[in-house]
Amino acid sequence: MEERQPTMGLTFEQVWAMFQETDRKFQETDRKFQETDRKFQEMQNEMKESANEMKESAKRLDKKMGDLGLSFGALAEEMVKAGIMEKFNALGFQFAEISPDHVVKDSQGRRLFEIDIMLWDGGVVMAVEVKTKLEQDDVEDHLRRLENMREQSKGRTWENKKLLGAVAGAVVKKEVRKFALSQGLFLVTQSGDTMQIEKPLPVVREW
Repeated sequence: MEERQPTMGLTFEQVWAMFQETDRKFQETDRKFQETDRKFQEMQNEMKESANEMKESAKRLDKKMGDLGLSFGALAEEMVKAGIMEKFNALGFQFAEISPDHVVKDSQGRRLFEIDIMLWDGGVVMAVEVKTKLEQDDVEDHLRRLENMREQSKGRTWENKKLLGAVAGAVVKKEVRKFALSQGLFLVTQSGDTMQIEKPLPVVREW
């Protein structure tokens, strides 16, 4: 008969050591999980902080761009104001007075809107809207202002005068140029130190 080797049972000490080793491994695994979770939380916090910083940077950039836009707008208006009366007079007008940032009010004295530049002579008033980049919406807004000026003309300095309109821009797309001229508005464009004025097509419109 084949002789069998006697089997030896585990002692209490051996079993206890095995439990301790298993518990140690569980604790080590749990520690690693906790460490991973901590790092993940830190990463989430860093991402949130980065997102907040990006939002704040975007806000600051928007403000700076807005301020810059205002600066460019003011510069464009100053450049147009400097030579516009002379240029219009070269076309046969006799403007002798210029009124920048002219506020138009209703009959109750309440502010309605502002005209960037108003030019005056004995019988003609020219209302000019100035933009750095002139868009069709700007032209349409100015047309509405001119209509409103005529409606509000009773008792005003332009009541019995010929009311004309013009739009000015440093950047004007072809379609915007065509639209402005077709609506009876003069078009003032600025390129470097040179100012040009185009007459409306087909005719000058009076309001």
